[in-house]
Amino acid sequence: MFVLIVGLIAGTLSGIVGTGSSIMLMPVLVYEYGPKEAVPIMAIAAVMANLSRILAWWREVDWRACAAYSVTGIPAAALGARTLLALPSHAVDVAIGLFLIAMVPARHWLARHRCSCSTASPKARFSPPKPPVR
Repeated sequence: MFVLIVGLIAGTLSGIVGTGSSIMLMPVLVYEYGPKEAVPIMAIAAVMANLSRILAWWREVDWRACAAYSVTGIPAAALGARTLLALPSHAVDVAIGLFLIAMVPARHWLARHRCSCSTASPKARFSPPKPPVR
């Protein structure tokens, strides 16, 4: 019942904000089912969410970029899943916990140094996107 309640809250928040459900659900799923079950559950949820986004934004998808990421992403995901199954559960618990804890100071450091994956200036990064030219 707890997973259902958190899932509904996370889904609502993700629907409003556009992100955030996985960061809310992963700790709950790991607590409830363990890391070896939580990671595939989140992977299936992510695939379903991304498929719905693809259907909604079909014409806006850059298929060349999608193919470029898929060439390495699909084998890496398979390797990661295989590695997850080979590792002891406790090691996976510790690794996921350390990663999530490390992301808090890393995010603050990146924001303080104005690091971004965007090539746009920091001012342009927060402006609304321009409509595509047809």
